[in-house]
Amino acid sequence: MMRALVLGALIAVGVAGAAVSGCRAKPEDGPKIAAIEKVKDNLYVIKGGGGNTAAFVTDTGVVLVDTKLPGWGQPILDKVRTVTDHPVTMIINTHAHPDHVRSNEFFPATVDIIAHANTKVIMQRMPGFKGDKAKFLPTKTFTDRMSVLDGKDRIDLYYFGAGHTDGDAIIVFAALRTAHFGDLFAGKYPPIIDTSGGGSAIAYPQTLSKAVAGIENVDTIITGHSATVMTWDDVREYADFNADFLAWAEQQVKAGTRSKDAGAAFKTPARYQGYAEQPWRVIANVDIVKEELTRKQP
Repeated sequence: MMRALVLGALIAVGVAGAAVSGCRAKPEDGPKIAAIEKVKDNLYVIKGGGGNTAAFVTDTGVVLVDTKLPGWGQPILDKVRTVTDHPVTMIINTHAHPDHVRSNEFFPATVDIIAHANTKVIMQRMPGFKGDKAKFLPTKTFTDRMSVLDGKDRIDLYYFGAGHTDGDAIIVFAALRTAHFGDLFAGKYPPIIDTSGGGSAIAYPQTLSKAVAGIENVDTIITGHSATVMTWDDVREYADFNADFLAWAEQQVKAGTRSKDAGAAFKTPARYQGYAEQPWRVIANVDIVKEELTRKQP
């Protein structure tokens, strides 16, 4: 099934293979080398080992956004220790995929773990959170919006609907005008859609458009996997790209074009310079659009 290719394609953006049905991850071989870069003031991004991890240093502790694949807790902490001695006191998971949540288990069980309610449901089905490891599931959840901490340390969590999964949280560091989008905006390429995790090709552009309209005073973006930070204009552009991509995919389905032929024919519109075309992901997404449109028919 093309659906299985959707998360398999994550390998191309530096993520170890994840099975869509079971949300399992294969640990990376070789040395675990992480890199840390300052984004703004007391906010850093730690790269390597899966999704981009944000490290937000407050007066009382460190808030991590996403914890990468299993076995990457120590490399994350080693990089945190290069900028602060404060303990990790909170983890926020943007969604349930193993390259974003599986090193939750490295940190003390006393650490608050926060995620969207749908993300917790998915994580509860994952083998890595069964038995004694269930204590590393989210301890707090939200549905539409939630704020934690206050003053200069306030963090706002938003949910606008299905996209990559049905639990994609957007994390906003209010005082720093910076947001972590997780894999709802993984990078500049066709969307990564996990339908077994509630993701939706048809809802994706709507969800991004709601985020653009519903979040204010943000100018800097940490994506799920890109090597560099982006801007709010990049988010607007990515929302437009997804709307255009969906319209194109719907045309292919209605014309009866085979998905593999659509993947071979797809060309990124000129206005989206720098976007990767990734034919294998186009093929998977056309199949997802076809399935969703079929379900909508009476």
